[in-house]
Amino acid sequence: MFAPRSGGPLAAEGAVLTVSGAILLLHLLPLVPEFYLALVGVWGAAFAFWLFLIAFFRDPNRTIGGGIVSAADGRVREVREVGPELLISVFMNVTDVHVNRVPLDGTFTRVQDAGSGRRPAYRPDADRNVARTYEMTTAFGPVRIVQITGILAGRLVSFVTSGATLAKGDRFGMIVLGSRVDVFLPASRVGATVRVGDRVHAGSTTIAQERT
Repeated sequence: MFAPRSGGPLAAEGAVLTVSGAILLLHLLPLVPEFYLALVGVWGAAFAFWLFLIAFFRDPNRTIGGGIVSAADGRVREVREVGPELLISVFMNVTDVHVNRVPLDGTFTRVQDAGSGRRPAYRPDADRNVARTYEMTTAFGPVRIVQITGILAGRLVSFVTSGATLAKGDRFGMIVLGSRVDVFLPASRVGATVRVGDRVHAGSTTIAQERT
């Protein structure tokens, strides 16, 4: 399954263009061995790129986890309290699924862009990178989700606007190429269930639970 509204159809289009172009060239150009060797190389590169698109825009179905779930696939890079908020930050490698999911039921009250530059997403100063912040109202209080670009990430994609109400695990956006997603939760209401270095999956891995 391709990521919705994200450019996934590019993979199918790439396959059609690659095969069609190869067939057309075989009919139009002369039978020269050197040419066909070069054609094989070009076609192979195009096919490899198509396979990359297939892998990058994959959007597998997920069994939604309990508690508060991860918004992104990847590895946990930071877990700490920032004032009244609990920050859980996940670094997304270029090979990870890049579709982001809502960590808990809620309504989006604001979607705002800020920042500049493309520093490596795993560095602390990447907080100043181009980013998109989603503010939500939830049963636990205000929650923020921040998509942060990295050195390769060129596009932040949103599937929602202010006023949208989504259920836990619903898709709300994606980041094109490796980057990171930060989730800020009310520290007085929830506690982290993951540690730095843990592998998480959007929508299915529990990252926090309500405090008892």
